[in-house]
Amino acid sequence: MTGREILNKMKEKACFSTPVTPDAGKGKSRLSRHITQGFHLMKGKTNHAMEDCLVSEFKIVDDNELGLFAIFDGHMGHDVAKYLQGHLFDNILKQSDFWTNPESALKNAYQTTDKEILEQSFQLGKGGSTAVTAILINGHKLVVANVGDSRAVICRKGAVKQLSVDHEPSKERQLIESKGGFVSNIPGDVPRVDGQLAVARAFGDKSLKRHLSSEPDTAVEIIDDDVEFIILASDGLWKVMSNQEAVDSIRSIKDSHSAAKHLIDEAVSRKSKDDISCIVVRFH
Repeated sequence: MTGREILNKMKEKACFSTPVTPDAGKGKSRLSRHITQGFHLMKGKTNHAMEDCLVSEFKIVDDNELGLFAIFDGHMGHDVAKYLQGHLFDNILKQSDFWTNPESALKNAYQTTDKEILEQSFQLGKGGSTAVTAILINGHKLVVANVGDSRAVICRKGAVKQLSVDHEPSKERQLIESKGGFVSNIPGDVPRVDGQLAVARAFGDKSLKRHLSSEPDTAVEIIDDDVEFIILASDGLWKVMSNQEAVDSIRSIKDSHSAAKHLIDEAVSRKSKDDISCIVVRFH
């Protein structure tokens, strides 16, 4: 096997986009040397293969620079997360209204991509994935969308604001029940859709789709001089750290990759056993 083939195998196993190492990397904006991104992934103490995937890169599209950032947290395998890694941003950028109405474009692309996944369920399996995506347009406008419980937060002068919505079954019980489903609430366990899935929205999960939504919540933020950084991470981080704790722990860390790694190390020290993936984008 050649060196390139070995690298490709490593990339497939680790589910990452920027070709630095299987579980870490960083880069910077070509538009502004003051914007940098860094990411880190860590396999959790679980009895299954790594199920997190991510995208973290800057890309020139139609003479505009886009920062493309996403966390995909798979369940019952990582095939759906890998599909999202390879297709979701392409589907977003194909939307005719992306430049004029990016929120609408993200919502349509999420639905289109979920339909593709369901149509390919024989190949992709019966699992699914959550997703949180953030698109930085020319270093000025940030558009966020999510389904599930991976999360995006922004830090402005030390103050934190959550940009995504945690889609917990208990919060969407009425919608789930209106579709004929139910939310279990077994003592010692988290609420689950039909007693199975611990999130109310996700890609894939064909057997639950009648009761499960893939419609994202969206948010838009203008990046001004007060913004210090954004964090995207899977729920393995947020289960053990509050938004403010995460922000406070990396404010003094200027290197984006070091900040992402620090967050994961801190989550592990707090006994998080889940797979964890994290992206930090700094505005210096």
